[in-house]
Amino acid sequence: MIGVNKKCIGLIFGGNSNEHEVSISSAKTVFRAFNSKINKQRFNLKAFYIDKYGDWINSDLSEKILIGETENITTKQQGITNREKINFLDGIEFQNIDVWFPLLHGFNGEDGSIHGLLKFTQKPLVGCGIVGSALGMDKIIMKTIFSNLKLPQVNYLVFQNEDLKNKEVKNRMINKILKKLNFPIFVKPSNSGSSLGISKVTNKSEILQAIEKAWEIDTRILVEEGLEAREIECGIIGKSKLLTSEIGEVKYESDWYDYDSKYNLNNKITIPAEINSKVAEQIKNIAIQSCRALNIFGFARVDFFLEKSSNKVFLNEINTIPGFTKNSMFPMLWKASGLNIEQLVAKLVDISLDL
Repeated sequence: MIGVNKKCIGLIFGGNSNEHEVSISSAKTVFRAFNSKINKQRFNLKAFYIDKYGDWINSDLSEKILIGETENITTKQQGITNREKINFLDGIEFQNIDVWFPLLHGFNGEDGSIHGLLKFTQKPLVGCGIVGSALGMDKIIMKTIFSNLKLPQVNYLVFQNEDLKNKEVKNRMINKILKKLNFPIFVKPSNSGSSLGISKVTNKSEILQAIEKAWEIDTRILVEEGLEAREIECGIIGKSKLLTSEIGEVKYESDWYDYDSKYNLNNKITIPAEINSKVAEQIKNIAIQSCRALNIFGFARVDFFLEKSSNKVFLNEINTIPGFTKNSMFPMLWKASGLNIEQLVAKLVDISLDL
């Protein structure tokens, strides 16, 4: 009877994003979880790979990428382009999908783009909707909302669409940073993930290069004051009721938690984090409050700083499609909370169906 009522899961991965490879790694983990013995009784899975140019690849070839039978497919290399096609989904069979599971990290996915497209299929999806995804991806808007709610954050400045070709503009930006913030500072593109485009700056001479690096990804730039802090993370799942995972801490060997260190096997991850119960409760409450503020539900990972000298909690950001790689914190947090990866992906589908 279970087999008759199987749900078909549409797993979307890859994408036109600077986090393309991370998305593939996440999708491989989720693909294996859905193909476990227990989950095969409830689910079928169809894979949909989007290459780096935004072209959709059929399910058979997409699945071969996930099981390692073929390398990532790039239609440009094959001399094929869909730029002149009216329907860019031409040839992609998705009518039998019951639940979508988008795992597109970064641009054109985590920002709400894919959620808007999938809404027209009138099928439920794992994760939050358009609004929560867009707000969670945009660091500037996210922090502005958090500020209005008086949620604790580090000091920060915002620069939007400045003309970096103008020397006076660059000098004005540098002077404002020097006046308002203390070193070290972190310069970030407003829309990016996995720490891509982010620089740690320790003196005046490094500011301009950091701004230009961030500007290559997004012309809207966030500059934050750095702290001597612990990196603390909390997982969220749920819809009408949000549940928090155990709290985890990442200790890394690099100077700061950059792209390489996020996917480094040598990071020390402690779950549950060694923090007192009062601080843990505060982190969980802020995690739920911040997700509610941005209309984020389904699943997410909320990141915090815990200042070493004062033990004060600072909300950093929310990731609405956190990584599912073997080195990713989100599945580790839920495993420590009693849900292994096979149970977690099934639970996320159930949440999307209100089961």
